[in-house]
Amino acid sequence: MAAHTFHRPRERHAPPVPRESYVPHAAYGCTEPHEHYAPYVPHEPYGPPPERQGPRLVERVLHPVNARLDEHLPSDHKLSQVYRVGAGLTGLLLVAFGILGLVHRIGFFDTGGDTVLALNTNGALSLLSICIGGLLFAGMVVGGTFASTLNIVLGLLFIASGFVNLALLDTGLNFLAFKIQNVLFSFVVGVMLMWFGMYGRVGSALPHDNPYWRARHPDQAAREDRARGRAAAG
Repeated sequence: MAAHTFHRPRERHAPPVPRESYVPHAAYGCTEPHEHYAPYVPHEPYGPPPERQGPRLVERVLHPVNARLDEHLPSDHKLSQVYRVGAGLTGLLLVAFGILGLVHRIGFFDTGGDTVLALNTNGALSLLSICIGGLLFAGMVVGGTFASTLNIVLGLLFIASGFVNLALLDTGLNFLAFKIQNVLFSFVVGVMLMWFGMYGRVGSALPHDNPYWRARHPDQAAREDRARGRAAAG
């Protein structure tokens, strides 16, 4: 019996449909060509590739908590008064502690049991306290965002100092004569300074008239200002 061979008919391909010319959307600031028949979605103008995350991460580390918003918070703003009070009270406490330590003429790196205001101290810790207190006084005088940022940074340093000196309590590297009460005091002062510095500046529920919120959301702030202007005019 002869074998029958079936041949599939050759498929006929439709001739290619010529595409329409590519037209750039110069009206939107775009110089790249788009297919004319495709729906156009507006986008940002083409340009150099965006920066990588590296430079942005470094910028965030160098400028924490939006530290460049000085122009958005005048020194006479009500939030500035909070920052000034926090810096002034803490600075006064540290300067008083340092002066009393120097008056007692304690050795500069003495690690004995000399106490001032129930805290162990020596000459080095007393001098350091006076310097930090003077820096806080400067923040109190300047006010504004500078005082806020200074409170936050010094608060973080006080907390870090508490952890470091806690590890050095019973070692020969305890040059500041820290005892456990000094560690606890460092933690308390650090938390207090951070609270004063972050007040009205850091949070997810800031009021929309807050200068920091307005600086972070300029478009929405402008829309709300226009809406309030139209409501007042109507």
